[in-house]
Amino acid sequence: MLVVVRDNNVDQALKALKRKMQREGVFREMRQRRAYEKPSERRNREKGEAVRRARKAARKAAQREGLIPGPKKKVLARPGMPVRSTGA
Repeated sequence: MLVVVRDNNVDQALKALKRKMQREGVFREMRQRRAYEKPSERRNREKGEAVRRARKAARKAAQREGLIPGPKKKVLARPGMPVRSTGA
């Protein structure tokens, strides 16, 4: 893993390194390896992860096909635009 330090800005490089490590799953793996995991526990964990991935893939496919509504889109107020109240 390579992180370039520009203008002696170590803080920015460290932040970039942490972001890359987070994306690669290094922190998650370090946390899992702190203690011994029994083979049966490992199988159960991996099976649960596979089920979660399959459910997520099925949900995404159903959203693409229009069978279920997609995630709600966030409406951000732009500068200069009046903010409407909900009128309660």
